[in-house]
Amino acid sequence: MKYTQLGRTGLKVSRLVLGTMNFGPQTDEPTSHGILDAALGAGLNFVDTANVYGWGENKGRTEEIIGTWFAQGGGRREKTVLATKVYGSMSREGDTWPNEDRLSALNIRRAVEASLKRLRTDHIDVYQFHHVDRRTPFEEIWQAVDVLIQQGKILYAGSSNFPGYKIAQANETAARRGMVGLVSEQCLYNLSERRAEMEVIPAAEEYGLGVIPWSPLHGGLLGGVLKKEATVGRRAAGRSADALANTAVRAQIQAYEDLLDKHGLEPGEAALAWLLTRPGITGPIVGPRTAEQLESALRAVELELSEEVLAGLDEIFPGPGPSPEAFAW
Repeated sequence: MKYTQLGRTGLKVSRLVLGTMNFGPQTDEPTSHGILDAALGAGLNFVDTANVYGWGENKGRTEEIIGTWFAQGGGRREKTVLATKVYGSMSREGDTWPNEDRLSALNIRRAVEASLKRLRTDHIDVYQFHHVDRRTPFEEIWQAVDVLIQQGKILYAGSSNFPGYKIAQANETAARRGMVGLVSEQCLYNLSERRAEMEVIPAAEEYGLGVIPWSPLHGGLLGGVLKKEATVGRRAAGRSADALANTAVRAQIQAYEDLLDKHGLEPGEAALAWLLTRPGITGPIVGPRTAEQLESALRAVELELSEEVLAGLDEIFPGPGPSPEAFAW
C-alpha cells in the first residue's frame, strides 16, 4: 500500500479509502468484517462511513458493524483512521423531531455522541459535514467542533459535497477563530464526471484540503459495463443503465473500454489508477461488496498508466480545463 498526507495535516492515510455504505444494506456483518480485515491486512488504513448509512429504519447500522469489528481488538481501532459524517436526519419514519439533522451545534453534539457509541470508540479521527447547511453559520459550526476537539472526541474536520466558495468560507471563518478548519473534501469526481476540476479541487488545493473522490467508477459505468453485458449477459442497472440509454454516452464508454482492452487493462482498475494521478487527490473511496472487488481495487494502487493511455483517456473524457480560463475566456 502507498500512503500520503491528508491535505496539509501530518496524518498519513492510504491512497485508497474503504467506503462502507454497502455494509448492512447489501453486505452482511460477517462478510463486512472479512472485507475490513482484508483491507487492513493490505495496509488500507482509512475507513469512511456516515451516521445515516444503513438507511431507512436501519440508519446507524453501518457504524454498528464497524463498531463490532473494532470490538474484536487486535489493534483494529488503533491501526484505523476513522472518518464518519453528520448532516442527514436520524429520525425514524413517523417519529420526526426538530434538531435531528443538519449542522446546528446541538445536532453536531448529539450526533457525535451517538456515532461514538455505535462505533465503540472514544474518538473520531475525521468528522465530516455530509452536506452544506445554509441555515447554520460557520461560526456556530466551528464553535461546536472546537469543543469536541478540546474534549478529544474528534481530531479533524472535513467536508463532503461542498462547492468551492463554501470551502473558502468555512476555512476563512476557521482561520479567524485560530482553528485548522477543513482538512478534506469528499466530492463526486471520476473520468466521466470532471466538473469538480472547475472550482472544488482548485479551492481544496488552495486551502490545503485532501480531496477524496466518491463514486470513482460513476455507479459502475467505468467498471467495464459493456464488456460484462457482452460476455456474461450482466446488464447495467441504476445510474449506469440511465447513462447508457444516451447513444453518445454509450459510444464514449465503448471507446473507453476499447482503449483499455488494447493496452490489456481492466476498466475499473484503470479508472481508480487515473484518479491517483490527479493533482490534489488523497485517494478515491472504494465500496466493495465482496472480497474480490476489494482485491481488484487494491491492484489499482500499483498500476501505472502510460502517457499514451492517459492522453487517450483525456481525449475520450475531456475535462473542463484550467480554472478560471475554462469558463472565463
